[in-house]
Amino acid sequence: MHRLLDHCPELKHAHDLVRRFAAMLDNRETAPLPSWLDELSRSELPPLAGIAAALREDQHAVAQGISTTHNSGVNEGRITDVKLQKRLMAGRAGVPLLRHRVFLIAHLRRRYADRRAAAAR
Repeated sequence: MHRLLDHCPELKHAHDLVRRFAAMLDNRETAPLPSWLDELSRSELPPLAGIAAALREDQHAVAQGISTTHNSGVNEGRITDVKLQKRLMAGRAGVPLLRHRVFLIAHLRRRYADRRAAAAR
């Protein structure tokens, strides 16, 4: 991976920015958020600048999500799963199949989370 980052400065910069955001999440620290958003905006990488603009619109909620242990992330993930399945199936199946697929995705997410937790121990 280091060779790839050495050959692509844009990727290296994006990687560093993502790692810094991950550190904020791990430490539940919001103090670096404003300067991180400024750097994200100045990154000259249009997708990252767009993310910075979106996060700035609701910066208080982003800071709250970083600093607290209680958030709606799991619910938002499930809603995203349901919407994705609905779009993928595009009216080709009824509610029973949609329900079945959503349950399967939830089961796979739990298995993945359990494996990650076991690996971290």
